[in-house]
Amino acid sequence: MKKQKIIFWITTGLIFIMEGLIPAFTSQTEMAKEGIRHLGYPEYFGNALVVFKVLGALSLILPQVPKRIKEWAYAGFAFDFIFASISHFAIDGMDFQSFFPLIFLGILTASYISYHKINSNLN
Repeated sequence: MKKQKIIFWITTGLIFIMEGLIPAFTSQTEMAKEGIRHLGYPEYFGNALVVFKVLGALSLILPQVPKRIKEWAYAGFAFDFIFASISHFAIDGMDFQSFFPLIFLGILTASYISYHKINSNLN
């Protein structure tokens, strides 16, 4: 059980930092805006994405959030990582940027599995 909690907090913490904190603090930089434009998305899409990323990251990290909301957050991040990878593949071809979201999909999967193992032991 202790091992699962460690895996959960490390993986979920990484997701929280990469998908919650960093976007919250960097979303209005020119580099972030250019990244959205580079992929062919309008600027407002980037703004909406940041709001949902921050809310999703908070829902994963806060224990008071209901399980159903956490499930939606996990699903949302899974879609985000898959579509980010597809977008980069379509625009940039096969490079590191295209595979990077899939690395985080793996981290998210580890968080999700450990979350369910912890909660199945509590019931």
